[in-house]
Amino acid sequence: MSPGRIILTCGEPAGIGPELAPLALASGVDFAWMGDPRHLPAGTAFTEIAAPGDPVPPGRLPVLSHDFAAAAVPGQPDPANAASVIAVIARAADLVMRDEAAAICTLPISKQALKEGAGFAFPGHTEYLAHLAAARLGQDVPVAMMLASTTVTPPCRVVPATIHIPLQDVPAALTGDLLEQAIRITHAALIRDFGIRAPRLAVAGLNPHAGEGGTIGRQEASWMIPLLDRLRAEGLDLAGPLPADTMFHAPARARYDAAVCAYHDQALIPIKTLDFAGGVNVTLGLPFIRTSPDHGTAFDIAGKGIADAASTIAALRMARDMAAARA
Repeated sequence: MSPGRIILTCGEPAGIGPELAPLALASGVDFAWMGDPRHLPAGTAFTEIAAPGDPVPPGRLPVLSHDFAAAAVPGQPDPANAASVIAVIARAADLVMRDEAAAICTLPISKQALKEGAGFAFPGHTEYLAHLAAARLGQDVPVAMMLASTTVTPPCRVVPATIHIPLQDVPAALTGDLLEQAIRITHAALIRDFGIRAPRLAVAGLNPHAGEGGTIGRQEASWMIPLLDRLRAEGLDLAGPLPADTMFHAPARARYDAAVCAYHDQALIPIKTLDFAGGVNVTLGLPFIRTSPDHGTAFDIAGKGIADAASTIAALRMARDMAAARA
C-alpha cells in the first residue's frame, strides 16, 4: 500500500465536484484532483503534476490533468464529457492498483448522463470499480457498500445487503449466501481498513420486530438464525437478527462496530438522520481503498458557490485513515 497521495476524481463536471476540489484543501489530507483544469472555479490556485507523488507548493491544488471534450456548464451535463468522466475513474483505479497512490476518493457522477452519453452499463461507481478490479485480478471481486459516520459517537456504520432494487424485490433477493457475503466482507474490512481487531457486528432482521417469532414473517426463523449461529460457531461476533427500529440509538450503537442491514433504506435512513453532512460512502472488498462523499451531483446549486465540502473532507480523511490502517 502506497503511503502517497490520495486521488480525488473529478466526477460530473457540471455538478458541484469542481467546486469541492479546492475547498477540500482544508481537509489537511495530501490529495491530487484528477480532471480537466478548465472545469475548476475561476481563480483556483493549482499546479499540474505528471505523477501522483510530484511535489506541489503549499496551498496549491495538485492536478493530474485529464482532457475533456467540452467545457463545463453548471447544472447542464454534456454528453460529450461522459466518456472522460468514466476514463478518469479507470485511470485513478489503475494508478492505485499499481501502488502509485494510497487510495481514491470519488466525487459524484450522474449515472443518467454517463448512460446517455457513453452507454455506461453499471449502476454506479461501486459496480464499475469492482469490474475494474476483477479485470486486473482475473477473478470476481465481491463488494459491499458501507456508509460510515464521522461526527457522531458512538459511530454509525451500516452495510445494506441489498442495495438499489425495488422494495418489493428485497425478500427474494436477500438470500443466505448474499447476507453471509455481506457479513464476511464487513468483518474483514473492519479488521483490515478500520484497525478493529475483533469486530462486533449487528445484523438486522428483514421484518418488523425481526419477525417476532414468526408471527410477522418467517425469514428470520427459517434461515437467518441458523446462518448467524453457523457463523458464530466459526468465531464471528454477531448479534441478531435484531429489530431494526431499536438498533441505532446511541446505547445500541455502542454494542457493535457495524450493522449489516437487509435493504437500502433500513441502513441509510439512520445514518443520514444522525450524520447527514459527515457520512462517507466506502466500498468494502476492493483490493484498494475507495471512499466518496455521501451526496450527489447537486445540479441545482452547481456554480453558485454554496456547495458544502464537509462530506468530501470527511471522505478524504477517512481514506487517509484507512490507508494508514491497511499499510
